[in-house]
Parts: sequence; structure tokens; C-alpha cells
Amino acid sequence: MIRSYLEVIKNFAQVYSILFIINVLMSMFIIIFDQKKPISTLLWVMAINFLPIVGIVLYLFIGQDLSKSRLFDGKSRSDKMLEYGSITQLRDIQNDNFEYSNNRTKNYENMIEMFNRAEGEILYTHNDVKIFNDGKEKFKALFEDLKEAKHTIYVQYYIFKSDKLSSAFINILKDKAREGLDVYLLIDGMGIRSMKIRDQRDLKEAGVKFGIFFPGAIAKVNTHINYRNHRKIVVIDKRIGYVGGFNVGDEYISCGKMGYWRDTHLRIVGPAVNGLTWRFFLDFKFASDDYTKGFTTEFFEKEIGNIDINIVTSGPDTKADSVRNGYEKLITNAKREIYIQTPYFVPDEGLLKCLKVAALSGVNVNIMFPAKKDHPFVHWASLSFAGELLKWGVNVYQYEGGFLHTKAVISDDYLSSVGTANFDIRSFELNFEVNAFMYDEKINKTLKDHFIEDMKFSTKITPEYYAKRSNWTKVREAFSRLLSPLL
Repeated sequence: MIRSYLEVIKNFAQVYSILFIINVLMSMFIIIFDQKKPISTLLWVMAINFLPIVGIVLYLFIGQDLSKSRLFDGKSRSDKMLEYGSITQLRDIQNDNFEYSNNRTKNYENMIEMFNRAEGEILYTHNDVKIFNDGKEKFKALFEDLKEAKHTIYVQYYIFKSDKLSSAFINILKDKAREGLDVYLLIDGMGIRSMKIRDQRDLKEAGVKFGIFFPGAIAKVNTHINYRNHRKIVVIDKRIGYVGGFNVGDEYISCGKMGYWRDTHLRIVGPAVNGLTWRFFLDFKFASDDYTKGFTTEFFEKEIGNIDINIVTSGPDTKADSVRNGYEKLITNAKREIYIQTPYFVPDEGLLKCLKVAALSGVNVNIMFPAKKDHPFVHWASLSFAGELLKWGVNVYQYEGGFLHTKAVISDDYLSSVGTANFDIRSFELNFEVNAFMYDEKINKTLKDHFIEDMKFSTKITPEYYAKRSNWTKVREAFSRLLSPLL
């Protein structure tokens, strides 16, 4: 009997020694070669050593840093095609030869130049913008525009399900492809899991050029789970563009378990559509070889509107976190008020400090995120960060009128941003995102009015209210905040 116990102990010691060596080697690899931020490195080393085997598997699936991967070599070469236009515009701005839709935009040239120098993303003048807050209204307008398309349709979504809404969408795309239009559809490799194989096959058979961004090596299993193309772009005849927070599925028209879906989406007409067209082309070209050669943008002879717009993108393949940096500029430029709406509020340390400094400087800082939670850990982390900001005089609201999925940042009475990027570390560093940064008083006021209207369906979190939370809630907040760099 004793001999059997000793044998078990011996075998355990041998297995543990092997695991220990593997964990040490893996930890050294992460520390030396991966060059993550110190807090992320520490958390991954802890996960690998406290969760043998499980920690390594998790790292292989969600911990790898693709920003230095050769996967994007071809994509970077394509991005260089944009350099000429950006260099020309930067020169015109510096020589005071650039004409804005509104002279007030000139006051924010440092922000415009930042976007230009970072990723060659130029300012588009003379655009018209319509804002949608309700999914049914957004898809009604979108479907009408799609049915009127005469030449090209480019569609890109993070999530595209197989249900009633998506069936209507798919039927339009198939009909247009059969009419002879160039129809493209790009879906993220994680977001396509809810789309039936039959629907994918039917689209291809109808002539739709179909691409999957980072598809899984095995159906339903995606080894790039941590790197998601979160962009939602539709371009019609290269003249009408849609960008914002709505995905494709019944829940996004308030027919799901989350109840009313409160989101924000833009319909853009004007030169800024070229920015969306380029981004779609670059993403589709990376994901698929099934694209038409000689991809072009549109020349707008007439002035459509008077809104200046930067189409700003970021992701693991970019050298700068441009959307995140744009958010920082909106905060630091503010002199009177800031409004932020986001489903997930997990700022990095730099943005957290910016918000504190803004509040200390007398800026009226307002943050709103949903009371309902679709990702519990992110929700508890959001509460933790919001609770910290209460001490600095920031106003925090929890939206209770449904699920708030809007991604909007509003600065004073002129600058605003709407797009796909949440106010969280994942959107800033891991996801592929796209936002429209707009320079316009009317758009700013409309978005601000929407925030104020949403306050009627929200609970304001006061320091007294926050202090009464249970000990169990405090534990969940603390644990979730610790994991925030990994969420």
C-alpha cells in the first residue's frame, strides 16, 4: 500500500516538474518576446502558472499579440496606397491652403493632423449626415437605399445572424447580385457563427462575393478569438455610407432577450463615403481574393452638405490607436462639457486620468452605460471605473430603458464621434474599429439631445448610492477590474 502511494507521489512529481518547466519557459517567452504592457504581461504569467495547461491554452487562443504578426504584411502594403492623398492634404493644411466646410474646423487642425500622420486618414469636407437611434428605422432606410442601388454594394458587419431581419437583408443582396451589381459581403469570423451555412451558400450561388475575416480553422472554433473585426460598414454605389453600432439580427431591432436596443448609426452622403469605401476594400482584400480589380472611389462634384468628417480606423494592424487617441483629444479639447455613451466603460489609465483632469478643470463630464449586462465581467469592471470617477465629480448614469449599445463621445458644442469603438481597452487595442469624427454644431447638439433624453430612462449613480452596494458586488468589481486588461 505504501509503495503504491509513493509511486503515485513520484508520478505526480514527475508530471508537475514537466508542467513547471513548460510554464517557466512559456512565461519567459511572454516576458522577453511578446512585449505586452507590463500589467498584461503580469496577468498572463499569473494565469499560466496558476492554471497549468488551461492558462497556456487560453494564451494561445486569446493572448497572442497580432500587431507584430506577418499576417498583416500584405494589408500594410495596400494601406500605403492612401499615402499620397494624405501627404497632399497635410501639406495644404500646413500652408493654410485647405478649404473647410466650416472655418471653425480650422481650430482643431492639431487633431486633424494627428489622424493624418498616424494612419494617413484625411479630412473629408461637405458631407451630409443622418442619425439613427432605432434599429427598425435604420434598417428601413438601409433596405430602401440598397433596393435603389445601381452599381455596387459593399456590406461589412461584425455579427450577421440567420433570422427574420437577416433573411430580408440576404434576399436584397441576392436580388441585386442577380441583377448584375457588384455585391460584396464581409463578416467577422466570430460574428458569423450565428449565420447558417445554407445562407452563406445561397449568397455565393447568387453571385455575392463573400469573405470571412479571420475564419476559424475548424467550424465554430476560431483561434483568433481575441482579434475581432468589429466594424459595421455599408457603402451603396460609392455615394451613400452607413457606419455605427447596429449589427444584423432580430435583437438589433428590439426583438430579443435584451428588450429595446438603443444604438446609434450614421447615414453619410458625401466625400467621407470614400473613407468607408477604402476601409471596406482593404479589409475585404485581406480576407478574400474574390474581389474586382481596379477598386475605385467616387468623385463628388457638388457640395452635398457642410459637415467635416474624419473616418478613423484602428486595430492590431495599425501603428497608432487612432480611435482611442481621438477620444483623448475630444476629452482634452473640452472646455465646458463631455458626454460619453458606451455599452462597456473600461478605460485605460491614460483616459481615466484625462477624465479626472477634465472634471477637476470644471468640465461637466457625463458618462452613461447600460444597467443590463450582456458580459458580466465587463459590466462589473465598468461599475468599478465609474465608481472611482464619482470621487472626482463625474456624473454617471445607468440606462434602464433597454440595452444601450451606442458608442458616442460628444465634446462641447462642435466635436463628436460615432462609430463601432466602445470606450474600453478591447476596442482601443484588440478590435478592428471604425469611427466617424465629426466637426459640426448641429450633429453635436442632436447627439447631446439624445443623451439628455436617455437620462429620463436612467438612474444617476451618486456617491451615496454607490457606497450602498453589497460586499459581494464589491468583490465582483475588484476581480473584474483586475482582469480588465484581458477583457
